[in-house]
Amino acid sequence: MLNLDYNITDLKGKTILVTGGASGFGAAFSTRWASAGAQVIIGDINPAGETIVAQIRSDTSNDNVHFIHLDVTSWTSQVNFFRQAVQLSPHGGIDAVVANAGINDGNEARQFESPTTDYLNDPSPPPPALKTVDVNLTGVLYTVHLAEWFLPRNPNSQPCTDSQQTSSPRDRHLLLMGSIASLHPFVSQVPYTITKHAVLGLFRCLRVSAPLSAGIRVNIICPYYTDIGLMNGPARAILAGVPIGQPEDVVEAATYLMANRKCSGRSLATGPRLKLDLPDRAYLTKDSIEEIVQYTIEQGEDSERGVWECQLHDVETTDIFTDRLLKIVKTVIAAKGWIGWAKGMASALAWPVTKYWRN
Repeated sequence: MLNLDYNITDLKGKTILVTGGASGFGAAFSTRWASAGAQVIIGDINPAGETIVAQIRSDTSNDNVHFIHLDVTSWTSQVNFFRQAVQLSPHGGIDAVVANAGINDGNEARQFESPTTDYLNDPSPPPPALKTVDVNLTGVLYTVHLAEWFLPRNPNSQPCTDSQQTSSPRDRHLLLMGSIASLHPFVSQVPYTITKHAVLGLFRCLRVSAPLSAGIRVNIICPYYTDIGLMNGPARAILAGVPIGQPEDVVEAATYLMANRKCSGRSLATGPRLKLDLPDRAYLTKDSIEEIVQYTIEQGEDSERGVWECQLHDVETTDIFTDRLLKIVKTVIAAKGWIGWAKGMASALAWPVTKYWRN
């Protein structure tokens, strides 16, 4: 059963970076975490971030909230963002990075699938606009790459572990923002869908490698359409009569992952709050039903929730594959090491003879 229990006081004193924090989920995360005593540093290309920060400071009585102009598609801008964040941090380090910045340009998606350029006769045809890819994929890769350098260097932090949490707020956490489009295609939204699929692929790799290589815990959230003020008219028309997700469920899921340092490699999907209809109880057993139904049995048929664990079976398969792959790699490295040692010893033993013949 998915349990979202956490201690909100574990956020106090953390230094958290949020890209794309001037609106949407980023602003909601920042407000929630600042209210718990975290230092939040927002990076966004939108100058409205200054206003958001002022509002958060006023609402939470927390002055440790800052805005830094950030263009996630610019490597230089991202480097400067991380450097300035370290300077602003009271302890001189970064505890968590939220790769939240993302866009979905409907016009760009339509033009990608319905080209209007005459590619046969145009003397200098332009490439398709791929700003969505630049922001959602290249920008995320820049953020993740820098996080993998800065997080292990967070002063007094320890590599992630599933053991009991300590009283220290120091952490090494990377939170990725996926989408329900990470799990299913958004038909007609090609650039957005492929970038969110890519973010999920990034998570599936890093959830295994980052704890080993850098002691970083990596988690992902995949929200469904959520009523957070960013849905356009056509999207709302298509979803007319369909339940959509609630912002507070997304914030709650993110806060759970942020506050609970034992959470590593977790993937949470959020969506409309659902109450499930069960088939005849006589045909159900604990061992024969999915976790989603188990939850309903344990909580009662009237229970609802909007946060679900996802990618569970995929994770098991990935773990087996990765475990075996790592064993093969280690075996090959060890074998090469012995082969190299043998070659070195042979060369050393043959050196007097080789020197004699050369002379």
